[in-house]
Amino acid sequence: MLEKKIKSKEIKLGSFLKYIGACSSGAQAKDDILQGKIKVSGEVCFQRGRKLKDGDIVKTATSEEYKVKVIEPQENNA
Repeated sequence: MLEKKIKSKEIKLGSFLKYIGACSSGAQAKDDILQGKIKVSGEVCFQRGRKLKDGDIVKTATSEEYKVKVIEPQENNA
């Protein structure tokens, strides 16, 4: 399982699939999700707008697994 870091508190599933390179476009991500090829934390997910959070595990259409790791942006104290 690979860990993918994001610099926001959450990311939408469709965007995450493009970010990790599992889908080349939003249309492909939508198709994979609507066909039930994507799992989030062990459950088939049909919502491409589902917001992923720290610790969620995404299983792609090719059975690769990615763990979402949230990296909190550091505040600049100027």
